[in-house]
Amino acid sequence: MIGDKRRWRAYKARTKRLPENYRLAVDALERYLMFFGAADGASAATMFEDLADLFERAAADGTPIREIVGEDPVDFVEAFIQNYTKGGWVIRERDRLTNGIKRAEEATGEARS
Repeated sequence: MIGDKRRWRAYKARTKRLPENYRLAVDALERYLMFFGAADGASAATMFEDLADLFERAAADGTPIREIVGEDPVDFVEAFIQNYTKGGWVIRERDRLTNGIKRAEEATGEARS
């Protein structure tokens, strides 16, 4: 899930030290990433550490949160996720879905030409 517990605890300690508004933004992004980040182990740990880096720098520079995430936080976080390896289970399930639909098409003669 999140990899090394020491890395996770260090990440949480870092985000806890952020100013409240940045911490609240990180908490919201973290929650989304937990559900939709789909990264495994070291990749997940790196993703969260990079999130902490981004918000620590922004807080130090006084960058407004909207300048970080833009008008649509979902677009921001989805673009952020693209920088990290998907978990093996996500790839397997996507392949399983694709193959299942292909078998269904072939069974009914609907296969694409």
